[in-house]
Amino acid sequence: MVLAIVFLLSAMASSAAETHRLVPTPGTVTWGYFEAGKSPALKVRSGDTVQVETLAAISSPYWEAAGLPHDQVQPALLEIERERKDPWDIAHILTGPVYVEGAEPGDTLEVHMLSVELAFPYAINFFAPGGGFLSDEFPYSHYRLVPLDPGRKIAKFSDHIEIHLRPYFGVMGVAPPPELGRLGSGAPWIHGGNMDNKELVEGSTLYLPVHVKGALFSIGDGHAGQGDGEVSGTALETSLRANIQLRLHKDARLRWPRAETPTHYITMGFHENLEEAAKLALDGMLDYLEQEKHMSRAEAYVLASDAVDLHITQLVDGRKGVHAMLPKKIFVK
Repeated sequence: MVLAIVFLLSAMASSAAETHRLVPTPGTVTWGYFEAGKSPALKVRSGDTVQVETLAAISSPYWEAAGLPHDQVQPALLEIERERKDPWDIAHILTGPVYVEGAEPGDTLEVHMLSVELAFPYAINFFAPGGGFLSDEFPYSHYRLVPLDPGRKIAKFSDHIEIHLRPYFGVMGVAPPPELGRLGSGAPWIHGGNMDNKELVEGSTLYLPVHVKGALFSIGDGHAGQGDGEVSGTALETSLRANIQLRLHKDARLRWPRAETPTHYITMGFHENLEEAAKLALDGMLDYLEQEKHMSRAEAYVLASDAVDLHITQLVDGRKGVHAMLPKKIFVK
């Protein structure tokens, strides 16, 4: 009888879930920041799905400098550029924020990537003076327009080089604590933001600590692909569309964003110092093993040395990123 009630409640919750659509317009984007007081572009309930579209984090002059004709620039981007007159109109054009009903500080927001696909047939990569990891060696600007082939799932870097597509969103985050005010979207932190973690592809799940009522989730900075490090300062920057499911976990307190893929558990650390970022990512993995796998911290530390890989997420976003990856297959029971 109890089992039947559980199935009934689950079915009722599933049937109550809704699907929403959110596209980038002057009224539904935030350009370059996260903020607790931002008005939401959409309100959803836990379990709802959002069909979301995003624009590349690159404004039209950069596309044209790379060789894209003006008449091929996305109309939505041109409309936003015409109508938005805000001194913070820099960095990433983020779709959102999305208000999740019932979300409160201390909760965790789960973002499941049901599907991610290209929304534009080109990507751009560029570097500029002062940007990138080797800025002293490259004190000038350089642009490259890269055609994308969704059928073959490749980016045609040149006649002799093809890069396998792994589209994902470089920026996914919630509003920071109100006392921090407005945070620029350039650097990742406790709210997520510009994490540039290439593992967050279709099928992955991101977990974000909630800091304000409603969570206020925003998404953008589509990448068709990227190497660990994102060394030039940009990836294969492009526009994406996705189906994402948002679920709320009450009083499931996290200090930092976490994630998982079908094959790995992932913890992350962000800091101006790369070594400190690595310590934060590793510390997060030890926390995970203590909390979820019920290991002692000493056991977790030894297991991390034996089985966890530390990856440089990115080196170019102000706060550098390191993510720790633990393979699920080692847990045989």
